[in-house]
Amino acid sequence: MKITTNGNWFRLLGAAALLASGITSIAAPKKLLVVTVTKGYRHGSIPTAEKVLGQLAASNDDIEVDYVRNDEDIKTKMSLDALKDQDGVIFANTTGDLPLPDREGFVKWIHSGKAFVGMHSCSDTFHGFPGFIEMLGGEFLTHHAQATVECLNQDPLHPAVSHFGDNFTVHDEIYLLKSFRRDRVHGLLTLDKHPNTKLPGDYPISWCKQVASGRVFYTSLGHRKDVWENKQYQAHVLGGIRWALGLAKGDAKPQDTRYTVRSGEKEGGFQPLFNGVDLTGWKLRKSDGLESWSAQNGMLVNSIPAGKHGTDIVSVAKFHNFVLRYDYMIPAGSNSGMYLRGRIEVQILDDHAHGKLESGGNGGIYSFAAPSKFASRKPGQWQSVEASIRGDRVSVTLNGVKIHDNLKVDRGTGGQLDNNVGSPGPIMIQGDHGMIALRNIRIKSLD
Repeated sequence: MKITTNGNWFRLLGAAALLASGITSIAAPKKLLVVTVTKGYRHGSIPTAEKVLGQLAASNDDIEVDYVRNDEDIKTKMSLDALKDQDGVIFANTTGDLPLPDREGFVKWIHSGKAFVGMHSCSDTFHGFPGFIEMLGGEFLTHHAQATVECLNQDPLHPAVSHFGDNFTVHDEIYLLKSFRRDRVHGLLTLDKHPNTKLPGDYPISWCKQVASGRVFYTSLGHRKDVWENKQYQAHVLGGIRWALGLAKGDAKPQDTRYTVRSGEKEGGFQPLFNGVDLTGWKLRKSDGLESWSAQNGMLVNSIPAGKHGTDIVSVAKFHNFVLRYDYMIPAGSNSGMYLRGRIEVQILDDHAHGKLESGGNGGIYSFAAPSKFASRKPGQWQSVEASIRGDRVSVTLNGVKIHDNLKVDRGTGGQLDNNVGSPGPIMIQGDHGMIALRNIRIKSLD
């Protein structure tokens, strides 16, 4: 007898065992209502969404869908009595205040152990209903022009995103959200820069969460017809649906964005200088300066509103001889710097396009020495630095390339806290020139 690898033999064996035991029933499919009612903007992709969701259900014999397309359907299919026969609902590009017979009761129904799945403008629904917004986990704020973005995968093991690998590139209308807190959701897809301006920051795309006994899955993608027709997006949606229904396993616990040094570095003496969750251990250089720095999803982000002037940020702790490691990302045209002891600036600059070796260029010791080699990456990409100082000797490695080797630096390089170059001092990050995000900031004292 040949045992196949496609699972058919095991299905037949299981069916035979059921018949032999006298049990002929198979678990009933999970029932979902697909709601496409709108009281605001109506997306042209809704018919495609309905078609795709129907196809996904047809290809999964443990899922069954019915449609709620108008107010009469809501009245007859979404009363609390009618919902008793359902296992969950999908809000596919809904908008506005839907005329639910009992919206508070509906949220309680989700909490009782039901599935809620939302796509795209689902977050543009029930703006004046806090119970719904809290249940969903976020709320539509605005959007700009459609853009091509690289969504970062936050949980490669979750069934909604396991097929993406590290990222998913898509062209769509990307929502900017409000009423969102990372400590209340389990992130699935996110951006580390604005979809249009490319300025660094935390921009969530998709998440899931546990609400009492219920499960919620949301993705802000799905504005365009071709996105709904994209097989990877369909797998994203199906994985989220199956997870919400309890048909697939996946984590729902909010991720801890606190930064911890990797074991090898920790054993070598490195300690975190930024904890990833708040500004503990840091202060503004000028106490009355603009509070432009914030912790966002593990990143230390300097965001400067148009027409405003940012502020340098300084570590509370002081250091003498040390090795400092950090990653940073800047948008096009930005300018910042990392000050060793608060006095010697390792320049951070968008200079990838011209490729010149200058003391004011990326990785240069500002106004003192140009990098020995050009190692800058494009704006919007993460770059890594290791900078060490022993006495008056500085070494810097940028993106794996040594660009300063035991360079004697015996004076401040401009913008320094004071001129006591050889004395212990804080780490200072320039914040008055341009926007920047940093992460994985850790330091090892050599004293």
